[in-house]
Amino acid sequence: MKRLRMIIMLALLGASCLAPVCAQAGTNAKAQARSDRKAQKKQQKAMKKYAKAQRKAQNKMFKNSQKHSHYPKRSY
Repeated sequence: MKRLRMIIMLALLGASCLAPVCAQAGTNAKAQARSDRKAQKKQQKAMKKYAKAQRKAQNKMFKNSQKHSHYPKRSY
């Protein structure tokens, strides 16, 4: 009987210690998921900005190459 009582007490003690840890992990997971989404959104924004700058530079290089070309300019 004493052993059964000790096993039950240890089980309750283990469960009581485990409950706060699980609660903290859930809250932390939500905050981490939010920060992951925020970081991903920030990275996408940076990639879009980089792509826009690349297109702008490429268009500028093309215009300059057309300007300095020896071929006659088009007139429409």
